Amino acid sequence: MLTPAHRYRSDDEDSGRWAGFPFRDGDIVISTRSKSGTTWMQMICALLVLGTPELPAPLTVLSPWLDWLVEPREAVFDRLAAQPHRRFIKTHTPLDGVPLDPRVQYVVVARHPLDMAVSLYHQAGNLDRVRLAELTGQPAPAGPPRARQPVEQWLTSWVDQEADPRVELDSLPGVMLHLRDAWARRHEPNVELVHYDDLLADLGGEMRRLADRWDIPVPSERWPDLVEAATFGQMRERADRLAPDTLGVLRDRQAFFRQGASGQGRSLLDSSAQAHYRQRTAALAPPDLLNWLHR
Repeated sequence: MLTPAHRYRSDDEDSGRWAGFPFRDGDIVISTRSKSGTTWMQMICALLVLGTPELPAPLTVLSPWLDWLVEPREAVFDRLAAQPHRRFIKTHTPLDGVPLDPRVQYVVVARHPLDMAVSLYHQAGNLDRVRLAELTGQPAPAGPPRARQPVEQWLTSWVDQEADPRVELDSLPGVMLHLRDAWARRHEPNVELVHYDDLLADLGGEMRRLADRWDIPVPSERWPDLVEAATFGQMRERADRLAPDTLGVLRDRQAFFRQGASGQGRSLLDSSAQAHYRQRTAALAPPDLLNWLHR
């Protein structure tokens, strides 16, 4: 049995659920940090594998989040076992927490951490915490929600937060741990890194690159429709089918697809705060990774 190096757990996730998962030749594991292009990459995989914009089921059903505790593990395993097509499975776990099988393709999407953090801030305001607690068996939040900091103030505190990266995976140290691990594996034949900004700049080119890398044949006449279906605007219009929520955790599914832009995080910090961010990240990741990430 393949045993990951680390087990990651939180109130609503447990990477230990991967233990014993029966991989099949050609499976694709999508490993990303929160709000870094997870759903986008799931949609790209669905379009490439199925060859049509008309998905046969909601995206979260086709591509379940295997670590998430809101659905019984065996139900997820059974649903994946019943899929006749090539499977593409979501996780927010770094690759050192997932079984690494040479028959499987692993793709990690990286986004500028400041942009990811701003999206995370807005996502937090869109979660139904009572419903999430109900689904995971946690105590319901007591009292009214606390007033939230303005996003600029929150982002500065996020950059400064000293956190255990293996516990707080959505902290800056956690983001860098996830990407540092993937960066160290980037030359392995079944590991692919994708930059969020490359998807923004050349979505069709990136989709073709992945199809070639994964040996997925796509008839040339289908490419325009497939690429169009993967655009942010089209995905936002189909939020009811594509947002990662079938159990009422999101207050507004369309708000999940908020902007999909690049640069919003950097625009919220003045030059001094940006310099401090660069100093922080320089201590958390090697220069070649940072040059690629921050370009």
